[in-house]
Amino acid sequence: MAGLFPFRDINVHASASHYAFTSPSSPAAPTLVVDRPSGDLRLNDGTLLGSKRVSSIAGILGIIKLRLDKYIIVITKAQPMGRLKGHMVYKIIATEFLPLRERPLHDPDEDTYLSLLKTLLAASPLFFSYSFDLTNSLQRQAQSDLSSPMWKRADDRFFWNRFVQTDLIDYRLGGSGSVGLRQASGQQLGVDPYILPVMFGMMRIVPTAIKATPMTFVLITRRSRHRVGTRYFSRGIDEQGHVSNFNETEQIVLINDTTRGLGGFAGGNGIENGKVDGSRGQEVQALSYVQTRGSVPVYWAEVNNLHYVPTLEIRGVESAVAAAKEHFDEQIRVYGDNYLVNLVNEKGREVRVKQAYEQMVRILVSSPSERRQANSVTEEKFRTVEPGRRHQQFDRLHYVYFDFHNETKGLQWHRAELLLNKLNDALLQQQYFRGADMPGDPSGRLEVRNQQTSVVRTNCMDCLDRTNVVQSMLARWTLNRMLTDLGVLQQGQSASDDTAFEEIFRNIWADNADIVSKSYSGTGALKTDFTRTGKRTRAGAVQDLQNSLTRYVRNNFMDGPRQDGFDLFLGTYLPSTSNGATTLQFVDRRPVLIQSIPYVLAASLFVVFTATFTRQLPDSATWPLRFLVNWPKLNQLPWAAEGYQEAITKVRKDKVLGQIVNRHDRAASNARLSHLEEGKKRIE
Repeated sequence: MAGLFPFRDINVHASASHYAFTSPSSPAAPTLVVDRPSGDLRLNDGTLLGSKRVSSIAGILGIIKLRLDKYIIVITKAQPMGRLKGHMVYKIIATEFLPLRERPLHDPDEDTYLSLLKTLLAASPLFFSYSFDLTNSLQRQAQSDLSSPMWKRADDRFFWNRFVQTDLIDYRLGGSGSVGLRQASGQQLGVDPYILPVMFGMMRIVPTAIKATPMTFVLITRRSRHRVGTRYFSRGIDEQGHVSNFNETEQIVLINDTTRGLGGFAGGNGIENGKVDGSRGQEVQALSYVQTRGSVPVYWAEVNNLHYVPTLEIRGVESAVAAAKEHFDEQIRVYGDNYLVNLVNEKGREVRVKQAYEQMVRILVSSPSERRQANSVTEEKFRTVEPGRRHQQFDRLHYVYFDFHNETKGLQWHRAELLLNKLNDALLQQQYFRGADMPGDPSGRLEVRNQQTSVVRTNCMDCLDRTNVVQSMLARWTLNRMLTDLGVLQQGQSASDDTAFEEIFRNIWADNADIVSKSYSGTGALKTDFTRTGKRTRAGAVQDLQNSLTRYVRNNFMDGPRQDGFDLFLGTYLPSTSNGATTLQFVDRRPVLIQSIPYVLAASLFVVFTATFTRQLPDSATWPLRFLVNWPKLNQLPWAAEGYQEAITKVRKDKVLGQIVNRHDRAASNARLSHLEEGKKRIE
């Protein structure tokens, strides 16, 4: 059973010819050897001699190939976050890149690649456990094969370092089809303990009590590794059915759990360290509730142009039907019925996204039945789309639109509970997961007492601020139901009656809002002062203003490199096989004058406010402001380059601006951008 879980302690032995990884607590385990500079992998039964340096690491994050060299990314520092069912959970604090070449080659592109990756990892909330699968909910864990290695049981969507673990996994499976791997004869089981799944997201473990009943309150948000990106560079759905900013949030309550300290596991003791002994012999129970969020599953984008509100572009809904079917096929298979809660605005620019989503649902379900409800506040408080009959799997989709903006206008957040009343019957049928420890079971499997049969999938435009308000409301309702069913609360009582726990609940959900928002938009969430305190404050309003301005600057001038970092680490861009990797990939080829504009804006915001709040005459000489945005340089965005040739040609023909641009244009050739004109034809 020891081979089912990653090693908790690894020593790295470095020499000119190889890196060797060993586990001091498991001296009988084979040594993992990475030959230098080829990167070939092999297992060695004995200790290798001749190492120049020995260092201790927390784990191997993965191996990545850039343009000139391969690098082993190791975790050098990890912070304990608490115990979950007795299993210690860690957050990655520091990493190190070990080059395979003894004398690293320096190249402008290679240095930039490394800088992008190091910046990304330093800012990313990454978590792991040596003996608990953080990528799966408690319900999925109860259904999984616990005899398999932990990395095989991991949910592929949330196995964040899956791409950089490819070399190790391919070698483990026999090395077939791998480049740069020493071919293995069959399965290499000895590699299993070196493969460590890592989750990107949010994790809070808080020991507390309600009504003198000890409990551990846990909140986990898992961010999908598919279609990852920044706020305006990643919207909608892709052809594989992956949506932007997809997150699964699981709220866990552990009753009678006494193993909640920060002490680490003893090395080499296997899963027995994860066993939980009840408080005073009482049964230890685990309850969890899962929700999801994700971008509207149609082809749409918001194109940065230095205006505070970007240009919204939506392709025909029919073109995205196949992708949406892929998406919801997976969602139904994993979660059961999906209640699609849409919170975008009912009027203004967002209404086009709302209409596209509703059209998609009508296409997917059989004989769609629609109902619309209005009141004195809004013309469309609710709109539901339900299947008229249940003949195929997509008839398990239930669409609910709620005019969140108008109903909660004026800080009337309590009116969001109207949505709760609307979903009441669905929530009662949905249930939640409940399991209990089975004494004597060496695998640590839970005895299933109840299962969650459906999920609420919530979205707004960004799937951030409004979404988090609704998710925390649903989580509070379900928590009260859990504690009432357990007898901790009496009928009519609420967990919020306990002021100490209420503060914990509010702050954890506000932290969740901030972390999810920062990962996508670059700043914390808006209106979290209300989430934390229950009221709006002047300090909160000032913080929201600061966050809004910071989002504007980051999304226009700083998100390009961040998007490039995601693309590199997750494997959506491969430097070794991309055509542009042999040139100066990151050289800014825009005219020098255009490059200088952002620096001028840093000293004076006048140009920005003028571009945002004033209109231009159709025949006036204006700069194409999207040229000033710091776009990603690795994976070009077709929709973002729409009309590039037309815009730059117009500027060059201008009597005043044309002379300046032509004089300072360092790279008049647009060969690398010509294919992006296709985006103009594909966008409606």
